[in-house]
Amino acid sequence: MTLKVYTDGACSGNPGPGGWAAVLLYGTAKKEICGFVPNTTNNRMELLAAIQGLKAVKPQPDLKVELYSDSAYLVNAVNQNWLTGWQQNNWRTSDKKDVKNKDLWLEIIELNRKLSPTYIKVKGHSDNKYNNRCDELAVAIIKKNTK
Repeated sequence: MTLKVYTDGACSGNPGPGGWAAVLLYGTAKKEICGFVPNTTNNRMELLAAIQGLKAVKPQPDLKVELYSDSAYLVNAVNQNWLTGWQQNNWRTSDKKDVKNKDLWLEIIELNRKLSPTYIKVKGHSDNKYNNRCDELAVAIIKKNTK
């Protein structure tokens, strides 16, 4: 069976207060999770949404995990092997700059080893109801924590 993890991050300002959210779907079961960070960036929230979504998965034999994100930064880093290149270059980009968010990328690498998820890019703020739900949750938790 396939477990689907939809994720999204939001930031009010960049940097600024941020929120992340994930919706996990397995058969007829659905779980929603979200969290708040007082001072962060959009990209960090996108990565943290994926991390927290994957951490909520209980590894099982023969479980397929699909992670859906509207973040090209996240999906391309995995699917286009940017992560592998960054590691081979001692966490430097092709233009010799330090890779941003290394701490979160290391967590993603570890979760990828455990779960072998497939990363799928979705169009943000479009017609994907679960991506839209993640956005709603992430924005709501920012509002709740910045009143």
